[in-house]
Amino acid sequence: MIVKRKKEEEDSWIRMSQPSVLLATASYDHTIRFWEAKSGRCYRTIQYPDSQVNRLEITPDKRYLAAAGNPHIRLFDVNSNSPQPVMSYDGHTSNVMAVGFQCDGNWMYSGSEDGTVKIWDLRAPGCQREYESRAAVNTVVLHPNQTELISGDQNGNIRVWDLTANSCSCELVPEVDTAVRSLTVMWDGSLVVAANNNGTCYVWRLLRGTQTMTNFEPLHKLQAHNGYILKCVLSPEFCDPHRYLATASSDHTVKIWNVDGFTLEKTLIGHQRWVWDCVFSVDGAYLITASSDSTARLWSTTTGEDIKVLPRAS
Repeated sequence: MIVKRKKEEEDSWIRMSQPSVLLATASYDHTIRFWEAKSGRCYRTIQYPDSQVNRLEITPDKRYLAAAGNPHIRLFDVNSNSPQPVMSYDGHTSNVMAVGFQCDGNWMYSGSEDGTVKIWDLRAPGCQREYESRAAVNTVVLHPNQTELISGDQNGNIRVWDLTANSCSCELVPEVDTAVRSLTVMWDGSLVVAANNNGTCYVWRLLRGTQTMTNFEPLHKLQAHNGYILKCVLSPEFCDPHRYLATASSDHTVKIWNVDGFTLEKTLIGHQRWVWDCVFSVDGAYLITASSDSTARLWSTTTGEDIKVLPRAS
């Protein structure tokens, strides 16, 4: 994992926050590491003895880092040297595979291999809502409208959870019994992409219905990789007018696609094992990836070259 702030199944996951640019990675080695992106120096290591770390996410105000493990979520202070979490969220009974925050940071959502999607009010203890997916949840994203969660599970189901109606408003099955590994929504809510174990990305145009429900209009099917797609991510707002999709795969590569026609722009080659996570910089000029080869890499999206390699040990 990677988190980027302005002032990593094995080294894998990545998340970005926004004074020099700092990165945070987490790993199956039970650590969370903070890095200076420019120098590649690791300046802080948090031991995470309870389990491996499956996912990282930073709060919108950049103050806290959520680490999703098995079966808990721990919240750490980004600006503190304390190795202890400031808060723990317990309620899941298996690996937590997805975690994220509402835009104002009032609540957090999570998805787990226990088959549930949960919502946690950060201002109150405990889990406030729970939705049953009936299969291990691999990925959850929040629609930019802040009123719908979209989850993907091991059985190939995509479900939309209407937070206003407090119910499932839509179910999609792109490929029966083919696990949905990753979901991503365009920053303006115009597109959603689902990536699966067959190396395929399904793209829908999102249309606002007459009610509160978002409608899915099939737009494109992209055979992106020959192996599993482990992460897909659409480029952020400040990358516009250019819009890209990045896909990370078990085939050791990351590919960058132009959303206009879904043509291949770049193939990033350098990792020696599965690439589990990727994230764009805030302006889309860089992509950060993390892999089972125990490295995170910083890439130029313009040249496709890796600029910096961050090893597990520093």
